[in-house]
Amino acid sequence: MSITQQYALDVYRARKHGEPPVQAPGAHDWQVMRELRDYQRFRAVLAGRPAHGRLRRLLSRRLRLRPSPRPTR
Repeated sequence: MSITQQYALDVYRARKHGEPPVQAPGAHDWQVMRELRDYQRFRAVLAGRPAHGRLRRLLSRRLRLRPSPRPTR
């Protein structure tokens, strides 16, 4: 059974029993991602590491990214 089918079944059962409908799947995905990011930053601070910009700094070191020169006209 897919997520969509389960959701439709839950909405049907809730309506049949006079209960409020359940929330659609994925309704809180962005909130969960923000909380995970905040938790990772918190753990970084407790470990004595910088909380911001770690990924960009790591990528720039690994890939040696440098801005490409702008073409002159």
